[in-house]
Amino acid sequence: MQRLIVAVMLVVATGASARAESVDGIIAKHLQARGGADKVQGVQTLRMTGKLVAGPGIEAPFTIEVKKPGRMRFEVVVQGMTLVQTVDGDSGWTIQPMTGKKAAEPMSADDLKEAQDQADIDGPLVDYKKKGHKVELVGKEKIEGTDAYKLKVTKKNGDIEYIYLDADVFLEIKSEGKRIVRGTPVDFESTTGDYKEVSGVMFPFSAEFGNKGEKNQLSFTKIDVNPKIEDARFKMPAAAPDKKPPASPAPTAPSKGSKGP
Repeated sequence: MQRLIVAVMLVVATGASARAESVDGIIAKHLQARGGADKVQGVQTLRMTGKLVAGPGIEAPFTIEVKKPGRMRFEVVVQGMTLVQTVDGDSGWTIQPMTGKKAAEPMSADDLKEAQDQADIDGPLVDYKKKGHKVELVGKEKIEGTDAYKLKVTKKNGDIEYIYLDADVFLEIKSEGKRIVRGTPVDFESTTGDYKEVSGVMFPFSAEFGNKGEKNQLSFTKIDVNPKIEDARFKMPAAAPDKKPPASPAPTAPSKGSKGP
């Protein structure tokens, strides 16, 4: 009986501890851990380079460029071909040479929604009310032995994402949720780590992401804060005009007095 009472007390204490922290209080500590509001929100552009590991023996260099408000360009070189995915506010486009298409094409609605999320430099927790999101504190969970606050983020577009913040240092260590891929809900999960300071802001230099059970790895070699990035980088290129073969010259009539064959 005594053990049962102790166990109940521990459960109650854990729940009370999680409730004692307000959502806004946790987010404020998260923002401070990243470098403070001024530093974090002062990031207007980012350029990140690194390596993507997408499977056994598949390593691909990539570049990500992000610019406020809501612009993002991702380029990755796979087997000598450059895949481009870009969002420019309310529109997005992609170039996928692996499919035999070299011209830019509009993104699907599902891909655009995901890319718009990735184009938010500050992340969904910063100014979440202004963005139309709702954030709730679910409680605390262990993530690979680390105590973490679990936040439920209901986004303006209706998507739900769970973000886990390290309960000691208040940096993000994991996120998960569902995405719609070709009309089908798919579970996704990402983990982040190896945080380093760049221009006064903490950034993760390693990440794993993808569908549950099918992870890709990102390792960043360089992150530039506030580099100059032209708006043209995010504009969809115009389709190249069709190249028509030159017309054959019309036969010339023989001049008067010329001899035939």
